[in-house]
Amino acid sequence: MDLIEKIKAGEAHAGVVGLGYVGLPLAVEMAESGLRVTGFDVQDTKVSRINEGESYIMDVASERVASLVQSGRLDATTDFSRVAELDTINVCVPTPLRKTREPDLSYIVNAVRQMVPHMHAGQLLVLESTTYPGTTEEIILPMLRDAGLECGVDVEVAFSPERTDPGNVKYPPRTIPKVVGGQTERARAAAAALYGRCMDEVVTVSSPKTAEMVKLLENTFRSVNIALVNELAMLCSGFDIDVWEVIDAAATKPFGFMAFYPGPGLGGHCIPVDPQYLTWKARAEGFEPRFIELASQINAQKPGFVAQKVVEVLNDNGRALKGAKVLALGVAYKRDVDDVRESPALDVMSLLIDRGADIAFADPHVATVRIGAMELGRSDLTAEAVKEADLCILLTDHSAFDLQMVADNARLIVDTRNGFKGIAADSIVRV
Repeated sequence: MDLIEKIKAGEAHAGVVGLGYVGLPLAVEMAESGLRVTGFDVQDTKVSRINEGESYIMDVASERVASLVQSGRLDATTDFSRVAELDTINVCVPTPLRKTREPDLSYIVNAVRQMVPHMHAGQLLVLESTTYPGTTEEIILPMLRDAGLECGVDVEVAFSPERTDPGNVKYPPRTIPKVVGGQTERARAAAAALYGRCMDEVVTVSSPKTAEMVKLLENTFRSVNIALVNELAMLCSGFDIDVWEVIDAAATKPFGFMAFYPGPGLGGHCIPVDPQYLTWKARAEGFEPRFIELASQINAQKPGFVAQKVVEVLNDNGRALKGAKVLALGVAYKRDVDDVRESPALDVMSLLIDRGADIAFADPHVATVRIGAMELGRSDLTAEAVKEADLCILLTDHSAFDLQMVADNARLIVDTRNGFKGIAADSIVRV
């Protein structure tokens, strides 16, 4: 049976390589669409938990995983020889930055290197890992060619950027339009058929390179606009203006304005990282992306600004930072997730620790964090803990937090998320 027909009939065996925040939700969506799905990961613990019907991703309920495992539609393995069983392969491995701020494609390269000895003619390979424009053509295709697999002849290759938003219950993965760029028309059609089974809408573009650029535009757009509002927040502080009030008023304009909100910095697995992929590639082409670089610099300044505000608030109330008990509310990079990657909360806490503060944190989703050589375990957010702190700082506005209780019991509060909006208390300073 033809690959596209097999996908549409629900008879294709799909594989997902990398079972993290992107790969596991995708594998579950595919399996729930009726496909048989095998997940691949190098971590034995992840594979074991999936095969036991247990999810380790907050946005994926264990009940969904258990049901799929019991029905035989989902399994996981560390054995890449099983790639030979597959009709389609989605690669969802991490693409971090090196310390030099250069792209680290080693996870992609290693994944493909493990797959190619077991790949065969008739398969579809889709890369989802965020990367710079040209990666599919410059990295993936040569590796396949070296293994004797010619794109468009033996196998089909496409790129489809992941667009998940962890913790966003309004837009679960299925509802987010899926962008697909195929190396050939057949690759584009096959990938569209695959995603069409498990996504409400598929948007096709002319090439993998275009699809790669789509993701970078999305997150660079956010990075630049967050930088703008972070800079305005620092400016408004100097003018003694409430930046949150300014944004709320500006947002009433029905055209020409989109509200972005400041915070303690910029965090997560995408927005701080993806623009760096674009700037690296731009420089390789002899172009200096000054605007994008400036946005990154501004966002990087915000944790220091927040830390200094804590110092000022304590000083204004007759207390030095050194030796002060500071209770950080939230350490995840955004509300209602357990992900601390690139979290600005950790940067703020690190700066306060370096200046002598006694830091504790409360977070309903994160049990421990490492700051330098120090490992901290979470504290319960109780009235007693709040009363004992010289200052509470809201760094992540989790919906589980009882902020009215905090306002009722805290000596001083620094609010970096406007979480205390509507709560009247003289102790609250918004930054």
